[in-house]
Formats: sequence, structure tokens, C-alpha cells
Amino acid sequence: MTDKARDAEAVSRFVERFAAQLVEAGMTRMPARVFAALLSSDSGAMTSAELGEQLQVSPAAVSGAVRYLSQQHMVSREREPGSRRERYRVHSDQWYEALTNRDAILKRWSDSLREGVTSLGAETPAGRRLAETVAFFDFIQDELTAMMERWREHRERTFGQP
Repeated sequence: MTDKARDAEAVSRFVERFAAQLVEAGMTRMPARVFAALLSSDSGAMTSAELGEQLQVSPAAVSGAVRYLSQQHMVSREREPGSRRERYRVHSDQWYEALTNRDAILKRWSDSLREGVTSLGAETPAGRRLAETVAFFDFIQDELTAMMERWREHRERTFGQP
């Protein structure tokens, strides 16, 4: 079934429901809606005009949402062949990319918190609290690395994609 053969209202309901769940998880509303729309399209790619039409929003709203999603490594921009128009695309590994990006953030937070432990003193209540937070972030980073390796293996077995 192609995008054109779909029930547009059912697709819209899915996009809005999934976007609402992303918003509950902390994403802002417009990027959540744009991401859900891209994810639900067969091609995984749409122009700003197509997104605006489907979501009934302005080009400026789409532009801001795409900028945010690009910074989060959840979508990429590409030029349409023979055109100056850009298409925005989700990839099958968008979750991997988003989590990998979070891993880098956790590393930066961990490094800053380590400095805080040194500044506050490891034996102070605040220093101990920061040290426990560092240990938690380190644990999460180790688990995330191992989990992503298991995911790559599982993905290759299940979908034949490296």
C-alpha cells in the first residue's frame, strides 16, 4: 500500500497519537508531529510543503521542527534531484542515532559532574550525591553501548541489515 492508497484520516490519527506520546516523553509538539509524519510515510521523506499540508501548519513551523530534529540526529536533509527543494528524511536507524547522541550528552554531563565532585569535595553530602550521579551515568553509558551492539546483531538477524 502506498501513501496515496491510505486512509488519510487514519494516518492523521496515528501521527497525532504518536506525537502526543513523544510530547509526554519530553519532545516539543511540532517536532514530534513532523517526526511522526515522516516516520509514517512509505518513503520516509517529505518536503516542507508536504509536511505543512499533511499537518496543516506553516512552512515556518515545519522549518523550526526540522531544525530541532536535525540537531537531535532524528532526520536528515537532502536535495531532490534536479530541484532546489529539500526533502527531510528519517532513516531506519534514527533511534540508534538519537540514542547515540544521548550517549555523548551523558558523557559531557558525567565529565562536568566529576569536576563538581572535585570542587565540592568527595566527602561532602553534595559531592557524594554528584559522585552517585556520575556512577549512574557511567553505568547507563556502559549498558547503552552493550545494548546497541546487541541491537545491531538482532537487526541483522531479523532484517538482514548491518
